Amino acid sequence: MGRKLYVGNLPFDATDADLLALFSRAGQCESAAIVTDRYTGRSRGFGFVEMASTAEAAQAIEQLNGSSFMGRNITVSEAREQSKGGSGRQGGRGGRSGGRRF
Repeated sequence: MGRKLYVGNLPFDATDADLLALFSRAGQCESAAIVTDRYTGRSRGFGFVEMASTAEAAQAIEQLNGSSFMGRNITVSEAREQSKGGSGRQGGRGGRSGGRRF
């Protein structure tokens, strides 16, 4: 188990400070960041929290997974490593033929 946690189903008006305050109740929270859309700056509804120890991370999952936060039931789990290779898109034209028909 790691110290970094994934937090899903966040309210769109929640801030990093709100998330930090919530997870500080479960133990020492070192950082909290809500992921935002790069073009609009709006929340994407999930974020990441880093706890001070693996024991505190496990405690945070136990206490907060499924709990209500600002009117929404959040999901809390151990964060997985980001896969190498970008966004997962295959590139190209998205399966289209390029407009030319034979």
